[in-house]
Amino acid sequence: MKLNIRQVLNIVGEKKTINFKIQHEELENIHTLNFSTPVMVVGEVYNRAGIVTLSFNVKFTLSLLCDRCLDPFEREFSYDFEHTIVKSLNNNQNDDYIVTDGDFIDITPIAISDLLLQLPTKILCKEDCKGLCQHCGNNLNYGDCNCIK
Repeated sequence: MKLNIRQVLNIVGEKKTINFKIQHEELENIHTLNFSTPVMVVGEVYNRAGIVTLSFNVKFTLSLLCDRCLDPFEREFSYDFEHTIVKSLNNNQNDDYIVTDGDFIDITPIAISDLLLQLPTKILCKEDCKGLCQHCGNNLNYGDCNCIK
């Protein structure tokens, strides 16, 4: 979603609200994740004392496989993010700021990048998942197997 933030950039105290969905089509390139719901993005861009800030929350549900027992499950995620927006940078190597494209910012790639970086690297169906038996492959969450240990 491209957002015109000209007024926010130029007027202290100004703000614009953000409320949109990132649909499945825009998430197709992320082959390792299966989004069960669109990604909801809610927040605002505001100018406080001449500093322009993008603050938003993303909320979505993923269909996943447990990394320990391989059972399928769904989990809802919700993350909050905040970025400082600037018109230009002297040094292009700075990842602390979002640089505007004139009077516009495209929030969709920012939100997708943020949520991907925030997701845990190991995802379990439950915190105390017992996993699979190393010998027979039985799911130990459903009961013990008859293997000799």
